[in-house]
Amino acid sequence: MGVINVLDKHTADLIAAGEVVERPASVIKELVENSIDAGATAITVEIKNGGSTFMRVNDNGCGIMREDIKKAFLPHATSKVKTEDDLDSICTLGFRGEALSSISAVAKVELITKNKDEEIGSYYIIEGSQEVSLKDAGCPNGTTFIIRDLFYNIPARMKFLKKDVSEGNAVSNVIDKIALSHPEIAFTYIKDSKLSLKTTGDGKLKSAIYAVYGREFANNLIPLDYTLNSVHVYGYISKPVFARANRNMQNFFINGRYVKSTTASAALENACKGSVMVGKFPSCVMNIDLSYEAVDVNVHPAKIEVRFINERPIFDAVYHAVKTALLKGDERKQVVLNNPFTEPKKPNPFEMAQKAFAERKKEEVQKAQSKPLNPFEELDNVFTKKSTEKNVSEEKHSSFTHTFTSQEIDGFSMADCEDPLSIYSKQAVKANEKKQEIIEKAKQIKSEHIISDEFSASENNEDKTSEKTIEAECILDSFEEKTEEQKTTPTSSLRFIGEAFSTYIIVEKNSKELLLIDKHAAHEKMIYEKLKKEKGTGFSQMLLAPVTVTLNKIDYNNAIENLNLFSELGFDVENFGNGVLLVRSAPQYLENVDISETIVEIAGYISENKIDINTEKMDFVYHNIACRAAIKAGAKSTPQELMVIVNKLESDNTLRYCPHGRPVCIVLSKYEIEKQFGRV
Repeated sequence: MGVINVLDKHTADLIAAGEVVERPASVIKELVENSIDAGATAITVEIKNGGSTFMRVNDNGCGIMREDIKKAFLPHATSKVKTEDDLDSICTLGFRGEALSSISAVAKVELITKNKDEEIGSYYIIEGSQEVSLKDAGCPNGTTFIIRDLFYNIPARMKFLKKDVSEGNAVSNVIDKIALSHPEIAFTYIKDSKLSLKTTGDGKLKSAIYAVYGREFANNLIPLDYTLNSVHVYGYISKPVFARANRNMQNFFINGRYVKSTTASAALENACKGSVMVGKFPSCVMNIDLSYEAVDVNVHPAKIEVRFINERPIFDAVYHAVKTALLKGDERKQVVLNNPFTEPKKPNPFEMAQKAFAERKKEEVQKAQSKPLNPFEELDNVFTKKSTEKNVSEEKHSSFTHTFTSQEIDGFSMADCEDPLSIYSKQAVKANEKKQEIIEKAKQIKSEHIISDEFSASENNEDKTSEKTIEAECILDSFEEKTEEQKTTPTSSLRFIGEAFSTYIIVEKNSKELLLIDKHAAHEKMIYEKLKKEKGTGFSQMLLAPVTVTLNKIDYNNAIENLNLFSELGFDVENFGNGVLLVRSAPQYLENVDISETIVEIAGYISENKIDINTEKMDFVYHNIACRAAIKAGAKSTPQELMVIVNKLESDNTLRYCPHGRPVCIVLSKYEIEKQFGRV
């Protein structure tokens, strides 16, 4: 008995459908591409429940002749390819002839269509590859597909569908890409009876970008238009300062077809080297037009990947297009900090008085310098002495007779300013004196009230301790606890020397070692350990104005499915809809500029690591927040701030390496230094 069987038509159709129809987004992609090939100028897409129960695609294209309706649902039936030579120059989005056959095999399909040469339209129903009816219908020119109950006859496939929100966002992602590739078509996308996207169809790519990604993204783009070796590159790239944390906003279109191209992506990023920060990636909406014979689109069942006959011309065209655009379009512009729609800031009286005093002082200096010097008056001033304090005071406030420095002209004298280190030392001495004063006072209160408590207890025959005694004991206990903690901590003498390159703290320890501490790495490690210990709680602060973050639909979907993760990290993130998140609160260490970038990075990382959501991903998030929140290398820091970092490192010996593995502190012994100078 033979073991090779010929599959029946229904089973074969189901297998073929599995290659084309993976989820509702696959159905929408195939149907919308057919509408574009039909010459439509307006396309409406509507879905419900993520598309699993209802999908509708309506267009004003050429429609389908009644005699071709049944043939259109047969396997390998197409109007776009006739001979094998046509495969060498495919200029349409659809060409396989599998879409309608595969969709009808796994869903209930209704077709309403009318060709412009027909007087009346047609209404066709087919379910599970089985024809139900074909009737006359009154309808405008064009085609409408209604898909119901996807995978109704394959329960095993249905259980692999994700939540309605996830499936709906996958459809949104498909519509976004197609809308960007064809700005000349007016797209309307309705999700669960709500308008989600609407493009103008005016043929302007900037209008489509605005509709899909919003105003902020659209207003920070540089136009592209370049031709090299018959390869035309046009569209937009993001300004270098608005580069993102991942490549998810890189959109490439080959002859109007959205594709994933490593060649184009590599050319884009190479051209932006030196302009974009390390670890950031430029965004783009880039169209690449070339001869149809030079590209093979029949590589991937979903037609997402393409193959070039020669990749070098593509790389060179994209590279030089981006380089040229950056030289022309990345101009320096003055940043307007004040909002023109707000009231002008009221002047500060103190600042006005200070400015007036400086100007008056400067005028007096100029007068004094312009006045001719009388040597006799100068000698008289030197040898004449005032005896009383009043005259001395008047002399101090008299007109200026000495030469002023530039610092004095600005309104103050550097001689009157104290050294920051001396200020720090005085503050430490005052704090210690205050502490001793509190301890002595607490002891006195305790001794006085203990006697009165004992006298009161002897009279009333009850054990009673006054509130004053308890309060004094609490104060003493708190100081005693600190003293015990200090006893367990290794005592060391630290002397702040200074800071090198605004990055490295220099400290002398026990007159035997010199510590070089990377302030960013040390602070980053401190924040990381605290976040890790407390899981981000207690670090959130409410923002005065919520921050909006625009994501592509994949990252957006993964982000809204993990809003609890953002909450654990100190973010209050809300789903604002249509690919936008609203951040109402964030960890207190983050600045507003970093909030958006942090959310983008976290969402992208979630997309790349969907399985692991509690261990490695959380660790990455802590790394990210700690790195952004830590004091930056090159930033101005006071000695007090730096000594806080130093003391923390000394008290916690585990803070040796930053989360990225770099050392926090380098120790130079006195012996090694003296050895270099030939002293030993």
